[in-house]
Amino acid sequence: MKQNLIAGITFTAAAMMLSSCATLFTKSKQDVTFQGQPGTMIVDPKKNTYVAQIGENGFATAKLKKQLSAKKLEAQHEGYQTKEIQVPVRFTKTSLWNILFGGVPGFAIDVATGKIMHYKNDVVNATLTPIAGYREEEVITPVVEEQRVTRDNPGVTDMEKAVVRWYFDSDPRGARISYRVISNVPNEVKNTNETYLTTTPLEETKPFNIPGLTYNNANDVTIEIKVSKRGFEDQVKRYNVRQALDQQEISGFFELVPKK
Repeated sequence: MKQNLIAGITFTAAAMMLSSCATLFTKSKQDVTFQGQPGTMIVDPKKNTYVAQIGENGFATAKLKKQLSAKKLEAQHEGYQTKEIQVPVRFTKTSLWNILFGGVPGFAIDVATGKIMHYKNDVVNATLTPIAGYREEEVITPVVEEQRVTRDNPGVTDMEKAVVRWYFDSDPRGARISYRVISNVPNEVKNTNETYLTTTPLEETKPFNIPGLTYNNANDVTIEIKVSKRGFEDQVKRYNVRQALDQQEISGFFELVPKK
């Protein structure tokens, strides 16, 4: 009898605590990968916002916010017919646990935010059809030494403005994130001093903004990410810029070690 009473009290307390975390079993965003011609832009026509750009490897991954109905996007590329993309959704069975542990309010929050659904396809076909008779105008540019991309003559290539997803987190959180550019081709891409970004967690989409960067020299350029927090050892990770451009992402997780 006493054991049953203790078990009942324990279950009730656990349910009450979990009710304060109404969406314990579901996430608000999901990774979706798009496959198609390199350079294809994936946009949200309803919000008129950029979602992702397919890289040289033919893929691009973006975090899409969940919703109750299929996500409608567009794939755009010069010389190709614009394609409407629908990312279908289906019901997430695990959200039913919120009725048991979070109660009706928890489940209602999941419904209102679209968390009860998840995107059915992890990989979406964004392959486009060429426009018949389209011929890209050929521009012949004289090879002049002064036009060569260098660290003092940036802006020649759009690769400097390539947008990728930045995601960094740590345990514990609240650690300072800083980065610097390390170049094996200093005549083209300049080494930089350490620059402060923000504190963990960091998740945003933004360009590298590395003057003189091209796709060809990106393999000789590294971004060093440093994470530091008082009372813990500093941690450093390095990322090849070419690989980050292909994956459309630069990300990492840092397990901080207390100082002895």
